[in-house]
Amino acid sequence: MLRTVASSSLAPSVKAKLIRAGFCSVADLQELRPGQLSKEVGVSQEEAAEILKTLHTDALPVNDGGLVARGVTALELLQREQAQGSIVTFCSALDSALGGGVPVGKTMEVCGPPGVGKTQLCIQLAVDVQIPMCFGGLKGQSLYIDTEGSFMVERVVDVARAAVEHCSLLAEDAEQQKAMKEFTVEKILSCLFLMRCHDYVKLLAQSYLLPSFLSEHPEVRLIVIDSIAYPFRRDFEDFSHRTRLLNALAQHLNQLATQHNVAIVLTNQMTTKVWNGQSKMVPALGESWGHAAAQRLILYWEGARRLAVLSKSSSQMEATVPYQITEQGFRDNCPSDQKRHMPASPVSNEFKRPRVQETLS
Repeated sequence: MLRTVASSSLAPSVKAKLIRAGFCSVADLQELRPGQLSKEVGVSQEEAAEILKTLHTDALPVNDGGLVARGVTALELLQREQAQGSIVTFCSALDSALGGGVPVGKTMEVCGPPGVGKTQLCIQLAVDVQIPMCFGGLKGQSLYIDTEGSFMVERVVDVARAAVEHCSLLAEDAEQQKAMKEFTVEKILSCLFLMRCHDYVKLLAQSYLLPSFLSEHPEVRLIVIDSIAYPFRRDFEDFSHRTRLLNALAQHLNQLATQHNVAIVLTNQMTTKVWNGQSKMVPALGESWGHAAAQRLILYWEGARRLAVLSKSSSQMEATVPYQITEQGFRDNCPSDQKRHMPASPVSNEFKRPRVQETLS
């Protein structure tokens, strides 16, 4: 099978340039010299040489860990992760806690009780991943896999309209003003792909077809599965079988995120666990599933406030930040606007940590 440009470790913007120039597979570039590639793609000779070097490195044999057999330095790994970028949430406190936003190339689990805002955050990310690069975005596309029937296109329109208005207010130079001509509500809707999988068989089948989908749509930078829990909490009598399926799916999604440079966001439900005669709310799907994603974000109510806890991350400290759901989407908390909040839902004391003081912008 030919290795595609989309599956390489190049930055998303570079991949887009190569694909637009007609280079879809790595084999198309093997015989080119930096000068030739520079003219074909419209980049400097230095950039062209770096592109060819990266593709050559990707083609080297790999070991079981997916790293190049010759070895890779920590600096190279850091530069690769930084080049992938992140997706902002439009909640500056949460973006700060996440280190700039939801990271591309990793998986993140979002847990919480019904109505707390899990789907709202996912819709916000599906819109924000499309923000033009000149505004600090990724200019990518998104795939939304709906398992609960909670996806509402009308809500996407509201969030998209707010994002377009926000960026239009920031547009200053000619490049940004030109980008705004393409960054429209209609364009956002056309770059958000939707799939519906209402049982675990369809979800598993679809997940293993994702590599082909991503090869055909190389600009996809975000995959949402909302929710991962719903299809796996029904029709299972053999829970050991369910655990095996979930572990295999988690491994597959983590590899997919790394190999195709996409952020994968999974929402999870909460369930009641009885411990020493006391009940508490914990994420569903069992303790082993807690190791599935690289990051875990737990949303919950505290009185009339919504709080987000970054309870697990390979690169960021644990943090608790406030947020709110507005007509425009997922946003920073506004103390003066509490009337839109719903009543509190019970949550385990395990997740009620002291609030991290953040400077909200």
